[in-house]
Amino acid sequence: MTQAILLVGGMGTRLMPLTKSVPKPMLPLAGLPVTEHQLAMAKRAGITSIVLATSYLSEVFLPYFGDGSAWDIKIQYAIEDAPLGTGGAIRNAAQLLNANESIVILNGDVLSSHDLSAQIAFHEAMDADVTLHLTHVEDARAFGCVPIDSDGRVSAFLEKMENPITNTINAGCYVFHPRVIEKIPADAVVSIERETFPSLIQESRRIFAVVDDSYWLDIGTPSALLKGSADLVAGRANASALDSADLKFRSHEYVALAGAVIDPSAQIDGGSAIGSLVHIGPEAKIHGSIISDGATISEGVSIVNSFISAGAYVPRNTDLLNEYFGNEGVFPLITTNSR
Repeated sequence: MTQAILLVGGMGTRLMPLTKSVPKPMLPLAGLPVTEHQLAMAKRAGITSIVLATSYLSEVFLPYFGDGSAWDIKIQYAIEDAPLGTGGAIRNAAQLLNANESIVILNGDVLSSHDLSAQIAFHEAMDADVTLHLTHVEDARAFGCVPIDSDGRVSAFLEKMENPITNTINAGCYVFHPRVIEKIPADAVVSIERETFPSLIQESRRIFAVVDDSYWLDIGTPSALLKGSADLVAGRANASALDSADLKFRSHEYVALAGAVIDPSAQIDGGSAIGSLVHIGPEAKIHGSIISDGATISEGVSIVNSFISAGAYVPRNTDLLNEYFGNEGVFPLITTNSR
């Protein structure tokens, strides 16, 4: 199995204003777009062809990723005129892939280090219709629960509940047999979580899951995005995408892309990420933050757990704590990570 679909069409409303002009999957994590980290995960599992299912700000992806040759992976684009939901997007994108081979589905708002190769192998061994990745969470109330039997067969898809019967949740990565994708209505808004999966269970189809508690994070809020970036820098999440990136500096305290200019007196730590062509002035202090490409951080600036947008200019002696800073203004960041 060598093909996949990456769902990158969402508006990222929980991430506003970060996603006002940048789609969520193109926001920087450890200096690279979220999507680039997911491509690296797909490559590790042997994926050679992937379709980006896009809608919101779809024009941003092609100039960066092109045909995928720079990553040694074939990239195609399925652009939706209007959002089709997860199921509709999969049905639309699958038309560009081999109809006789199972397809991996990746969600654009998830950062995961789980063993995708093992998930694919289990799917093929079980001749499954769908195989999901599940993970344990301490508090499952904010998620849909997915109970499984001793053979790994999914018995139900449960909506959010105050007293979950299990703490295994849908982690947003699936392997689909094409016979299932063909049953999804074409050119229609469909949710695989609320419609397709429950329907398949009702029909007693072969729906299985693998439980893998490797690093996993829903990066749907600004605070989660900052955490995911810091975890990649610090080595808590798989950051193999950085191995081939053009870097100026890399440590567990911070990473800086090529072209960044950093004054020797600046202090940078806490898993911070410094984009390309960033200028950081004397005595600046940056902790646990994302500084996007082309930003200028002036002398004496203090930035803690904050996001600086691309090309932003931060004046001297500015103090930022849990804030978004862009040329259009400064806004407090959402601190919750609930769905």
